[in-house]
Amino acid sequence: MKEEEALYILKKRAVPEVLLKVVEAKRLLDSEKVYTVQDATEAVGISRSSFYKYKDDIDPFYEHARGKTITCLLQMDDEPGVLAFVLEKIAAFGANVLTIHQSIPVNGIASITISMEIISSNSDITEMLDEVEKLKGIQYIKVLARE
Repeated sequence: MKEEEALYILKKRAVPEVLLKVVEAKRLLDSEKVYTVQDATEAVGISRSSFYKYKDDIDPFYEHARGKTITCLLQMDDEPGVLAFVLEKIAAFGANVLTIHQSIPVNGIASITISMEIISSNSDITEMLDEVEKLKGIQYIKVLARE
């Protein structure tokens, strides 16, 4: 029986340091700042065996995101303009909003589900989500799905 592969979305703080260093080594190789695995692993401080062990098992969230649909849940203050700032930030990162669903605000907090298509292959989706979460009035953001 073939073992089913499961995928998880984790916050950076929950990922072991060695895996983050593997991602950084892959970025160095892809950007041609270094040309060999040996140079990349030395630059980030991991062994080549660690790199080869994990290199196919971890990619940044935004990797291969172009043409993908991301659905996020946001909780925000029920104040005029907060959603407009969110949409402006999403557009600035090259994503196209497909749907917005807002429930009736409760206790001054609105829950909103936004589905968006990633248009630009150069967009860093993780950075976009971090920037949205830092906006005034945003309480919480969570990725619900990625297709």
